[in-house]
Amino acid sequence: MSVEGITQVVRDLPAFHDLNLIVGAEGASDAGVYRLSDELWIVQTVDFFPPLVDDPFVYGQIAAANSLSDVYAMGGTPKTALNVVGFPDDQLPLEVLSEILRGGAERVQQAGAVIAGGHTVRDVEIKYGLSVTGIVAPDELMTNRNARPGDVLILTKPLGTGYVTTAAKKDRCPDNVLAAAIQSMTQLNVVGRDAARAGNARAATDITGFGLAVHAAEMALASGVTIQLHVDHLPLLTGVEALVEQGFRTRATKSNRQFAESLMKIEGGPDTMRLEVAFDAQTSGGLLIAVDPSMADAVLQSLRTAEAAAASIVGSVLPKQEHALILVRHVV
Repeated sequence: MSVEGITQVVRDLPAFHDLNLIVGAEGASDAGVYRLSDELWIVQTVDFFPPLVDDPFVYGQIAAANSLSDVYAMGGTPKTALNVVGFPDDQLPLEVLSEILRGGAERVQQAGAVIAGGHTVRDVEIKYGLSVTGIVAPDELMTNRNARPGDVLILTKPLGTGYVTTAAKKDRCPDNVLAAAIQSMTQLNVVGRDAARAGNARAATDITGFGLAVHAAEMALASGVTIQLHVDHLPLLTGVEALVEQGFRTRATKSNRQFAESLMKIEGGPDTMRLEVAFDAQTSGGLLIAVDPSMADAVLQSLRTAEAAAASIVGSVLPKQEHALILVRHVV
């Protein structure tokens, strides 16, 4: 669903008032946080989507990594997961579902969590994901509300999964390009969480369907700041440039940019390929971490040691200005 659609749907929902609800639905946070005791807070999230790749095992891995990501974005540790499944069992063999669940279980095991059950319904289209519960220490909580002027912004995975998966669905994506995207999408964002901890970061968000630009704008609005992104510094997946030129866009690229128009301004030279990729819908994307400049090297070193898919400084946090987001293009 588009950003506008979600905003319209949740606008008039009742608010919940509970002193133990540390992070709720407001502010477009990545997950909810609830205080069980002063020392123990739980992190809760759910996510699922249709297949992006043909291999059911890999699809399960990607969907699970994507679901687990929200807990990592909050600084937490996943503990339990429930499978969420829609499957056309009257049209496809159950072996396909077994492979999907096996792929998801592999990523959950890699995260050190357990699958405690789940729920399956018959559907006309395959859908899979997880409802995940994690824990977080109060002094390790990260949210998209805590970016501060002067912070630098570090991205932990390259962009472009929307272009890659769109091309793959049309059998037009080179094998090495798809393989690189799968490696990035299946990488757990624990590497980003650990890097954020190494830098004493208190603000982060994961980059998913609304694209880097919209998620960055949400962080700016939640934190009461302006975020500046240097589009020429954005890391890209292998081969994405050629796929952009060939026009393999998702529908979300246009809707993401339309939503961001009123929140942003663009400075510098003409539109570039990287400017467009800033609006590309990501699947199991990286973390965008806001960290004090004095700790940026510690974050980058942690990411490189853990062989993160990317370790790139992509922007900075400014005092609040007229626009929540500024996209800066290189002037030739």
